[in-house]
Amino acid sequence: MVSRTQLRLLAVGATTALGVAALSWQKHEKRGRGLLFRPSEGTMVDAARTLNRGAGLLATSVALDSALEHYRGDFQNHAMYTPLVTSTLSMLASTHGQQDRKAAAHKVRDPVYLFAGLTGVVGTGFHLYNVTKRPGGLSWGNLFYAAPLGAPAALVLSGLLGYYAERLRNVSGDAVPRVFGLPAGKSVALMAAGGLLGTTAEAGLLHFRGSFQNPAMYLPVTAPPLAAALLATSALTSPRRKRLRWASRLLLRFTAFMGFAGAGFHALGIARNNGGWRNWRQNLQAGPPLPAPPSFTGLALAGLAAHSLLDEEKELAQYRWWT
Repeated sequence: MVSRTQLRLLAVGATTALGVAALSWQKHEKRGRGLLFRPSEGTMVDAARTLNRGAGLLATSVALDSALEHYRGDFQNHAMYTPLVTSTLSMLASTHGQQDRKAAAHKVRDPVYLFAGLTGVVGTGFHLYNVTKRPGGLSWGNLFYAAPLGAPAALVLSGLLGYYAERLRNVSGDAVPRVFGLPAGKSVALMAAGGLLGTTAEAGLLHFRGSFQNPAMYLPVTAPPLAAALLATSALTSPRRKRLRWASRLLLRFTAFMGFAGAGFHALGIARNNGGWRNWRQNLQAGPPLPAPPSFTGLALAGLAAHSLLDEEKELAQYRWWT
């Protein structure tokens, strides 16, 4: 059972996060008002660097999670080393991209991200085969305890975020960059929203297995879907709906905070197992997955980058109208 003290601390932390997010949004809005807009590649590069950061967080989560899970499986298949290599490469590419302020796609980062995404697709197929070949096929028991479908899918998302980042760096002049045929803001927003929903499904499956013993376990299955819905609606509706975009940004910032806080909760869950952290070799494998929650942070950062792109596209449309 959760004590009242723990519930109070959770409430205080959530309130503080919401307050900081609201204050941050207000400062951002005040800086942008009353300024004469001129299309700038700086916004695109900043958004690209944010996407690099999100891709790096997802790659880090995959690297640590796959290392634990595949170590538990004794690396019986040599292909189990592949996600460790590709996710590490994606981490390095993302770190480089985060520091890179050049408005041009990198010749090395691009293929690394594509390779990471392809590895995630193949890994999802392997994990799906692992689930379906067991007695009972695609059943709840096999989804709970067989190879997790969400882990390689996170590598796909890491590759996609990095690919989007490199496309944004190739913007020229005052043209609105397009990714997969859509304006960049809308495309990134819909991709981030879909990723949040998929990550929520994986978290919901594992928390359902844990019978939602802690009330905080409901947060990853409530806040991210709502953030995804608001983000997608913001991308598909009129940019004049400022309250909607304000709520979307606020909830995305809370989701980003929740991802790191979730890692802390998982660390507490590991500590409560028999032997605690002194028995870390066993409890890291048997307890809640420590690297998983920051995936929400990476996708929330992508959603915030999408909002910057949507604002840029709105200002660009106004600039063209005035000129």
